[in-house]
Amino acid sequence: MTQKEGPFLAFDFGAESSRAVAGNLEKGKLVLKEIYRFTTGMMPLGGHLYWNIYRFYEEIIKALNICCREENINPRSIAVDTWGVDFGMLAPDGTIVRIPYAYRDPQVVEAMHDFHRIIPPEKIYSLTGISMQPFNSLYHLHAMRRSNDLALASGRRVMFIPDLLNYLLSGVKKTEFSFATTSQLYNPFKGEWEDDLLKAVGLDSSFMNEIIEPGQLIGRLSDDGCQQSGLKQVEVASVCSHDTGSAIVAVPAEGTDWAYISSGTWSLMGVELESPLVNDKAFGYNFSNEGGAEGRYRFLKNIMGLWLLQQCREKWKQSDTGCDYPTLIDEAAKAKPFSVLIDPDREQFFSPRDMVSEIDAFCSTTGQEKPVSRGAYVRAILESLALKYRFVLEQIMEVTGREINRIHIIGGGTRNRMLCQFTANATGKKVITGPAEGTAAGNILMQALACGQASSLEEIRNIVRSSFDLEYYQPEETREWDRAYQDFLKLLK
Repeated sequence: MTQKEGPFLAFDFGAESSRAVAGNLEKGKLVLKEIYRFTTGMMPLGGHLYWNIYRFYEEIIKALNICCREENINPRSIAVDTWGVDFGMLAPDGTIVRIPYAYRDPQVVEAMHDFHRIIPPEKIYSLTGISMQPFNSLYHLHAMRRSNDLALASGRRVMFIPDLLNYLLSGVKKTEFSFATTSQLYNPFKGEWEDDLLKAVGLDSSFMNEIIEPGQLIGRLSDDGCQQSGLKQVEVASVCSHDTGSAIVAVPAEGTDWAYISSGTWSLMGVELESPLVNDKAFGYNFSNEGGAEGRYRFLKNIMGLWLLQQCREKWKQSDTGCDYPTLIDEAAKAKPFSVLIDPDREQFFSPRDMVSEIDAFCSTTGQEKPVSRGAYVRAILESLALKYRFVLEQIMEVTGREINRIHIIGGGTRNRMLCQFTANATGKKVITGPAEGTAAGNILMQALACGQASSLEEIRNIVRSSFDLEYYQPEETREWDRAYQDFLKLLK
C-alpha cells in the first residue's frame, strides 16, 4: 500500500503525560489527530529524580511506527517541545553522560540560595530577565558543580531535553531560542549565552549549542530512526521547543489587551511583549522574560498550577476508588466555597512526598481547619489558583501599564471548566478557553511556517481562530470572590 503524503507531527512532552499529534492544513483550517499518548513521569532513583531520555526516544519511535504501519502516513516533518530548563550532558564522543536530572530534584532549592551568595539575584536578573526559580538550569548546574557530579565533570556539551531528543533523532546539536531563554544562562540584551554566569558554574560558551530561531528545518530523521520506524525522508523542524512558547503561538488573540494562562501541571500567566521588560518592579515581583516566536518575549510568572491536584490524586489513588478527574470535580462542586485557602506557590508544595499532608500543614500554620473531604481539597486548590491568577494579573497590569480586558486559557487545563469559571469570577475578566491542544497546535503551525504553508505569527493565530471551537466564561458572584481575595492576600503576607 502506498503511503499518503504525511501531515506535520508534533511531539508534545508534558511532565505528567506526552502525546504525538498529527496536523494538516485543510482549506485554511488546522485539523488535528492524536496518534499516540504515553505517560512521562519522573524516575526516582537513589534520592534523585531523573528523566529517562532513552524511554522518551523509544516512545517517539513507537509513534512513528504507528504513523507508518497503522495510519499509513509518512510525516512531512516532526518537531519536539517539552517543559523548560532541564538538560543532559554529552561526552566528547557524543554519548549521553547519565540520564538528566528532573527539575523537581531535591538538590536544586539549596543550590539556588547558595548561588546567590556568589552572584546576587539582582545581578542575575539584570543579565537574563529570568525570575529566581530553584529549577532553573543555572542552579542545577551549580548543584552539580557543588557535588562534583560525574556528568558535569566528564561532559563537554550542555544539551537541553528537546536538544537531546532532536540529537537522537537527527544528530543535530542546536538549541532553539525560546528554550535557551528559560535556562537563566541567556542574555537577551546581547542575544547570546552569558559568559559571567557560565563561568560561575565552571563552564564557558564552548559547552553551549548555537542558538537558532523557531520556524525552520534543521535536519532529517536519521538512518537508524528510519529503519526503526519504517519511514523515510522525514524532516526535523525547529519550533518553539519550550512547550509554553509553542502554546502561546496558538493563542487565538487579537490586539494587545489580553493576557494568557497556559494551564497544565504549571500555570504560566503573562502577556506578549516586543522586547524584554527588566526593571526593579519586575524583579521584585519575580517575572520572567522568555523568548517566543518572531523574537517576541513572554513576560510571565510561573504559578504552581494543577500539580497540586495531580499530586493529591496520586495520594488518593493509593486507597480510594473513583479518583478520575470528573469525579473529583463533581465532589468539589458540592464542597463549601472558600472554606480553605492556600498559597499555591509556597516552597513546601514544590516537591513534597505527600501533597495532602503539606496542605494540612499549611492550614495548621495559617490557623485554618484542614479540608474535610476530597472535594474540599480540590475546591481549595482550584479557588486558590484562581485567586493567585488575580494577584498575578494585577501585578502584570501594574508593571506593564497595560489594561487587560480578557484572559485566554490554553492547554489541558481548559478541560477543567470549574477552574476556568473560577478564573473569570476571581479576576472579573472575560475568559476565553481553547484550544485544549494548544501546545501541539502551536508546534504544528510553526512546522507549517518552516515548510512555507504559513507566513507569520499573525496568520497562524488567524488559522487557530478559524479552526477551533472556543468557550467563553463571564464573571459571576464577584462580590463573594472579592471578599475571598482579601482573605487570600492576608495569607500571602
